[in-house]
Amino acid sequence: MAKYETLLQDFNRQMNAECANGGFVNLTFDEKTARRRLPEQDTRGWYTPFSSDINKIMHSSEFSRYADKTQVFSLFKNDDMTRRSLHVQLVSRIARTIGAALHLNLDLIEAIALGHDIGHPAFAHTGESLLDKLYFKNTGRRFLHNIHSVRVLDKLHCYNLNLEVLNGIAAHNGELELEEYRPVPIKDFDEFDKIIEKCYQDRAFADKIMPCTLEGAVVRISDIIAYLGKDRQDAILAKAVTQEDFEDTVIGATEREMVNNLMVNVIENSYGKPYIKLDLEHFEALKKAKKENYAKIYNKAGKHTGLGDVIEPMMQNVYGQLLDDVKNGVQSSPIFKYHVSYVNKTGYAGKTPYEKEEPNQLVVDYIASMTDDYFIELHQLLFKDSPYKVNYRGYFDE
Repeated sequence: MAKYETLLQDFNRQMNAECANGGFVNLTFDEKTARRRLPEQDTRGWYTPFSSDINKIMHSSEFSRYADKTQVFSLFKNDDMTRRSLHVQLVSRIARTIGAALHLNLDLIEAIALGHDIGHPAFAHTGESLLDKLYFKNTGRRFLHNIHSVRVLDKLHCYNLNLEVLNGIAAHNGELELEEYRPVPIKDFDEFDKIIEKCYQDRAFADKIMPCTLEGAVVRISDIIAYLGKDRQDAILAKAVTQEDFEDTVIGATEREMVNNLMVNVIENSYGKPYIKLDLEHFEALKKAKKENYAKIYNKAGKHTGLGDVIEPMMQNVYGQLLDDVKNGVQSSPIFKYHVSYVNKTGYAGKTPYEKEEPNQLVVDYIASMTDDYFIELHQLLFKDSPYKVNYRGYFDE
């Protein structure tokens, strides 16, 4: 039987009373203190600093590409299977619901949520792992999708987003759950840039960076809440598991139960506090559920479509060919025709011309921008006689 927690009655009455008379503790981020790299004047008075950032993110071509970047299960022709376009909206909705209850800045929350996965490559975590492996082998530097999201929004395109948004995106790491998320202030862009650079060199350090705002902390925990049950739903759809394979704990076992019960617990334990928190019982249940997901879904996801066997050699081939093209200045190569020219046209924010960047960085930028289908078509273009072919599972395939 489904179980849905509700706010404690006394706590709910307190919240409603404080909301009505304005007596709540105001911990929202003050937009007047928002910081951009470049001064920005907006004569359209209805835009706030963070709603302006939302528009920049949503009108980018990278945001459009969310629609064909799979969340966990790739190579499925099934519109019910989650793509990143849906995932970021679920994160935004959950985070805004929590943020509204806690009287936080909802535009800041939405900007972080919608931009947090914009640097994620195709083929879910398999794609990220393979790209990191190749980049590290060639340069000794790491590829992390959250850090690359910052690069896309702050360097590849001069969107001039606020520091608080970029920090929240960098620190969203949904793979590392905490019982309590306490914001860590950040001084300025110089400090932020040093943090980002260190992340390229040290994966362990990247796992530890924290949001500088409560809003960023809300998005971070909402990312986990959003994918925990939804990924189970997709796994059941893929016939990789059944609902009975998962333990029913205090947070429930289904997506709806988990989302509801974790949101309720976050609100009850974070209201009026300078941190975002779960109680120990719900935190332990979340950790257990996430561990179950790894054992029964994430560690086996590629096997259900043969993804890992075919995508890894395809990725190696594409990476190697594009790298050769950059080093040899082959202007007819897709990386120059469809990527470098596009970045230059939209306004590269680096200190040197984009094409003068380190060659591996150009290749990583291009591959990370690709959707699942784009990558497959590019591989076919570059390697017409390749023995590697992908097999999609159709709607009616058993």
